Amino acid sequence: MFGARAVSAQVPAMVFDAPMAPEIYVAEWRFTRKFPARRLHPMSRVSSRYPSAASVIGWSLVGLLTLVSLITLAWSRGEPVNALWVIVASVCVFVLSYRFHSAWLMAKVLTLDELRATPAVVHEDGRDYVRTNRWVVFGHHFAAIAGPGPLVGPVLAAQFGFLPGLLWMLVGATLGGAVHDSVVLFCSTRRRGKSVGQMMTDEVGPFAGFLALVSIIAIMIILIAVLALVVVRALAESPWGLFTIAATMPIAIGMGCAIRYWTNGRIGAVSAAGVIGLLLAVAAGQYVHGSWLEPILTLKGTTLAWWIIGYGLLASILPVWLLLAPRDYLSTFMKIGAVALLGVAIVIIAPTLKMPALTSFIDGSGPVVAGPVFPFCFITIACAAVSGFHSLISSGTTPKLITRESDIRVIGYGAMITEMLVGVMALVAACAMQPGEYFAINMKGEPAAVVAKVTALGYPVTETQMADLAASVGEKTMIGRTGGAPTFAVGMAAMFSHVLGSKAALALWYHFAIMFEALFILTTIDAGTRVGRFLTQDLLGLVWKPLGRTDSAVGNWLASGAFVATWGWFLYQGVIDPLGGINSLWPIFGVANQLLAVLALSLGTIVLIKMGRLRYLWVTVAPLAWLLSVTMTAGWMKIFSPDPRIGFLSQAAGLRRSLASGGTPAQLHEWSRMLFNTQVNAAVTGLFLILVALVVIVCGREAWLLLSARRKSVLREEPYVPLAKHGPELAAH
Repeated sequence: MFGARAVSAQVPAMVFDAPMAPEIYVAEWRFTRKFPARRLHPMSRVSSRYPSAASVIGWSLVGLLTLVSLITLAWSRGEPVNALWVIVASVCVFVLSYRFHSAWLMAKVLTLDELRATPAVVHEDGRDYVRTNRWVVFGHHFAAIAGPGPLVGPVLAAQFGFLPGLLWMLVGATLGGAVHDSVVLFCSTRRRGKSVGQMMTDEVGPFAGFLALVSIIAIMIILIAVLALVVVRALAESPWGLFTIAATMPIAIGMGCAIRYWTNGRIGAVSAAGVIGLLLAVAAGQYVHGSWLEPILTLKGTTLAWWIIGYGLLASILPVWLLLAPRDYLSTFMKIGAVALLGVAIVIIAPTLKMPALTSFIDGSGPVVAGPVFPFCFITIACAAVSGFHSLISSGTTPKLITRESDIRVIGYGAMITEMLVGVMALVAACAMQPGEYFAINMKGEPAAVVAKVTALGYPVTETQMADLAASVGEKTMIGRTGGAPTFAVGMAAMFSHVLGSKAALALWYHFAIMFEALFILTTIDAGTRVGRFLTQDLLGLVWKPLGRTDSAVGNWLASGAFVATWGWFLYQGVIDPLGGINSLWPIFGVANQLLAVLALSLGTIVLIKMGRLRYLWVTVAPLAWLLSVTMTAGWMKIFSPDPRIGFLSQAAGLRRSLASGGTPAQLHEWSRMLFNTQVNAAVTGLFLILVALVVIVCGREAWLLLSARRKSVLREEPYVPLAKHGPELAAH
């Protein structure tokens, strides 16, 4: 069962060869769970052992339970299904995938080297490259990748029924997302924390690297501006939520200073103090109402947009250990804690899923997500399955923080499947609601018209019912509260209040959930902005090399200012103009995000070929082929579909007819702007599709040249540096 072998032509290194080992890697003088009393030297051989009968039986039962749960969910047709089957299936997939698939991926495909020094060790500068505790890095990484996607995407995709979204998350996160994140993190760690664009230049060529870099920066501007707008909408005129989120910043700075200067890397006491401070901030936020702080913290959307822009700039420039990493780590406690409590509430309540396994809207007639289940279910659910944004974090801040290559397993793979569980919880929260209420919340229009339309679709609901729901959560109305976040907040609040046996706290839990979602998103913005700074410096470095150096103060400020100003402009215009700024580009958010994953998996495929891992090439090629078909189909439909709810060109044709038939001056002005925005969307989507297609074609040509031996395979990793060279305390860790 255990087998050790050399994995580097330069320096022999030890890894376990089999996926069955609880600890995959052998480090110098490291204790393992399998042999707690034996110290294993890196050059020693470990005798083979077979799993015990109890282990085989136990894991077989877990696999059988997974199969039974999924069959029960898939075969439900009209009869009520308990949400516990969803939880059981998800937890079993989580455990099995991490225990076996991640171990196999790290040991067989990537072959991590436990004795190889990482960029944080070799290039530590106290600003970007910082040796960081693995759990702090996990917290930062998880908080950065787990933006609104795992909460909002599954909620919106619930219109197709609970089954398509559930299966996509379980399969996509394990065989797609976790592979995507881990491979990119591995590649970047072996290459001094370089971005996907830089690595594409090194491994494929300058042309592919330039195309990838331009594509990534353009897509990233859209992604961050969209996320920032969600935060503005959630926190505008919300002093409680703003107080809590603002309080996390000084708490995080205190934690960062304590971990760096006073605790010698031991984070237990600091973590406990940070969590206590966070809970106090959440509790104290409700007392802001009626106090002298209320007018100060009740900000308009425009003012809040400026504060978020300023925060993004600071997070990009300040040393990563001071604000970014500890704040994201602190946020993770609330994220995972709240989701874990939601899971406990689901187990206690054992609610029935009121949304069917499949709805009639899989044909594309749905009122929430326009388009058929393929490809739009797989575009709507990204972060909880496969998200291209993750590749930016995995090749941005995270590889500059990890201390050992073995941490890639828990950080790259573990954070992704943890996010999968978050998405599953959000799906359950949405599907446990009355379907009529779900659709009324997520459809725009006059209340009476929305209620009539939802009832006509076969999901009865009344205006009185929706008015009572709004009153129970402390809102004026819940009809037309689109975007997915209010739906999740209602579902989460209902679960928590049901456990407590009182609906009196429903409004409290609802506003907590809204604040909780804003916290989720803000941690994505700060990490994304810092990564955007790295990417912008890569681009500026093509003009003048000193600007591309991360240790250049001028380069840092110039790149940060340019990147923040760009997404900040789209954000501000979106706040002041319902049809302008990022609002005009919102419809292409999902396609743009998944196109990033296509780029990252193309790079991973080339690296595996150069590493000689041809027998494992399907690991990246399979999700690459799937995502390429999904994104290209979705992009084509967004441009050319004859359905005006989907196709930009159809929408433009309808607006031209409206303009030709005439209307009031206000109508003509609005239609003209909508026509312009629709044409921009079509052009930008087409440009993204062309850029990504070119990169894939270039990568395909490179792969063919390498496989046919027409080009010499040169793997452009950083020179091997043994970990022990940087201190025996690291090698003995």
